[in-house]
Amino acid sequence: MPADDLVKIEIDLEELKKNELNESFLMMFGTILKGVVKRMFDLPAIDGYIKGKPEDVKAFAKAIGNEKKYIEVAKKHGLNDPKTYRQKSVLQKATKAFEKATGIKWPFK
Repeated sequence: MPADDLVKIEIDLEELKKNELNESFLMMFGTILKGVVKRMFDLPAIDGYIKGKPEDVKAFAKAIGNEKKYIEVAKKHGLNDPKTYRQKSVLQKATKAFEKATGIKWPFK
């Protein structure tokens, strides 16, 4: 993909905190994260960045990283494997920590 065709992804956690948490907001945030996760698997590195308080950015990175790990384990072992259940538990802890740190609802369940 030519560099001109890439869309720079910017996630500003402080700005997201200001938005009203309604269905359209969660759909928009979910769409952005879906794109980020897809790029983690299919495409070259993401052109973009995450802004916010260091602890919020760290919680985001942990949650999105565990989202990727969960998908990888589920693809490799299937949804009913104990390894997948364990990784899902790790993911749930990471997303709860993100929600607690930021007040932003994680859009995937």
